[in-house]
Amino acid sequence: MAGVIVTRFAPSPTGRLHLGHGWSALLSHDFARARGGRFLLRIEDIDGTRSRPEHVATIIHDLRWLGLTWDGEPIFQSQRLDRYADALERLHGMGLLYPCFCTRAEIAAASLSAPHGPEPVYPGTCRNTDASARMHEPHCWRIDMAKAAARAGPLMWRDHGVAVTADPPAAGDVVLARKDAPASYHLAVTVDDAAQGVTDVVRGRDLFAATHVHRLLQALLGLPTPDYHHHDLLAGPDGERLAKRHGSPTLAAMREAGEDGRAVAEMLRAGRRLPIPAASA
Repeated sequence: MAGVIVTRFAPSPTGRLHLGHGWSALLSHDFARARGGRFLLRIEDIDGTRSRPEHVATIIHDLRWLGLTWDGEPIFQSQRLDRYADALERLHGMGLLYPCFCTRAEIAAASLSAPHGPEPVYPGTCRNTDASARMHEPHCWRIDMAKAAARAGPLMWRDHGVAVTADPPAAGDVVLARKDAPASYHLAVTVDDAAQGVTDVVRGRDLFAATHVHRLLQALLGLPTPDYHHHDLLAGPDGERLAKRHGSPTLAAMREAGEDGRAVAEMLRAGRRLPIPAASA
């Protein structure tokens, strides 16, 4: 007998949710509910400099406004730092991590291109340097991707049931512990999905490239690999993906304007056009 399907929605409380977030939450919620499964809410508040308690309250209000329910209490990454520390220690023990002292400006200047997203691919400046005399300086911890991929061997994962060959080296030596936070998104989400028993990850296609990294971390840490379902992103009338930087309407603003959240959710489910204003110039 197959196990229970478990999905999750994991927003960061660094601002208000917009309609694109609501779309992703709705897809994850409905995927689980249609299969008699469980839908979890995880608050990714590990960014202590930007996370705000008031945004947590708004997130919960917005999801309920859409008519979504979740199983159990929300969990908070800020309460799970020991789990991330344990995972980092294991990777340290494998000899796969190294300290990096580079600033964003230095990385951008040293990188010729950034084909995988808005952030430049790290050129490996600190990979083979002796950092013993600099450990008092602010630094992050990066994974030696070539060494890690060689240790893990060939990997694959499934997206919408189709096998995908993992290519983690394409991401470069990503950060696993930030200068200003005890873990990066890559490490925390991988550890938490396994700890919560997530069987199916439903999230936007903008995170497809990150899954290559997450698959590697699963292999190194001996964690199960969920099935992935990367969905298309919601776009406005101008064709731009809905995002805060494009002036997308927040769920809170729609709610405060008297919109019916359940009606909005049904329109999304039916694929009907919503009254989304075009982004301002």
